[in-house]
Amino acid sequence: MSGSVAERLAIRDQIDQKTELRQNWSEDDLQKVFRAAYAQIFGRQGVYAFSKFTSAEALLRNGQIDVRQFVEILAKSDFYKESFFYSNSQVRFIELNYKHLLGRAPYDQSEIAYHVDLYASQGYDTEINSYIYSPEYESGFGTSIVPYYRGFQSIPGMKTVGFNRIFELYRGLGNSDNAQMGRKNSRLRTKISLNLANWISPPTSAGTSFASSAPTLVSSAARGDNRMFVIETIAGGLNGKVSVRRSRQVYTVPYDRLSATYQEIHKRGGKILSISPV
Repeated sequence: MSGSVAERLAIRDQIDQKTELRQNWSEDDLQKVFRAAYAQIFGRQGVYAFSKFTSAEALLRNGQIDVRQFVEILAKSDFYKESFFYSNSQVRFIELNYKHLLGRAPYDQSEIAYHVDLYASQGYDTEINSYIYSPEYESGFGTSIVPYYRGFQSIPGMKTVGFNRIFELYRGLGNSDNAQMGRKNSRLRTKISLNLANWISPPTSAGTSFASSAPTLVSSAARGDNRMFVIETIAGGLNGKVSVRRSRQVYTVPYDRLSATYQEIHKRGGKILSISPV
């Protein structure tokens, strides 16, 4: 991409922006990794992260974990769940995982469906691991590079629509993932379900965040996905202990209600025993 195009799209400072923890690093190098990781994984909420992960920082400083494992701790933390999982629809959460952990947008419905099914069958930690321990993450970041926005350039296996889609998720460094127009709704679901490319909305001016008046996509049910799921749960008791059989509950919910039902169960302190399609 030419410098003039990157300037007009206000992404010049994001092109190939790598932060790597090399051998013989200094404390200043380590602090740069911390700042880059918090900014990438949490977005604008990263300013609140520095006091929350002192133990994880110590593990990286002492060589007990690498940068990839540090990212894993952040993405599996209660802070990440509170920021992006509990407060968003399932598809929006998946979009943000792609953005934060792989530095790109999801390309098509098959990628969305894969992660919906993965979470339903194997849970939150497996969903996060599917990004961080994927061949794509390995080739893009390895164990020493903090994830960054790769979707602004051509990357191996990238579909053409990926370039347009990342602009629907990235709205400038000063923009909050949870405060954009559209709020908790998916930004890509309509175009992905129709297999159409997103248009690139222009920034207000070069080097600034994107225009807040740009249209955003409203979440709607994916075409043809009328699946129903049975969720068996056990209710949370005092200190997480449950002693009576009648605390088991079974829910039958449609695909587009999965996310809300997960969140309701978790907020009540319940535990999901199984999820299976009808």
